Amino acid sequence: MGEQARRAKYTTVSIPITLYERIKRLIEGTGFTSVSQFVTYVLREVVAEMEEEKLRSEAVTEEEKKAIIERLKRLGYL
Repeated sequence: MGEQARRAKYTTVSIPITLYERIKRLIEGTGFTSVSQFVTYVLREVVAEMEEEKLRSEAVTEEEKKAIIERLKRLGYL
């Protein structure tokens, strides 16, 4: 695979200049080399957390499991 094919594609997202400046000051002396790198890190964390929460909320509760099992028993499957 060529270098260009391995490179990720990017888009631009606008944030207020004041927020940009705050982040720039915040990341001084950290391992983050740019505001973009920090914002990407934070967004990945937030998105992963939201996806996890969505999966948890979509999971079947114990009460729902019991109702499904009871329904299957009544239908003769169990």
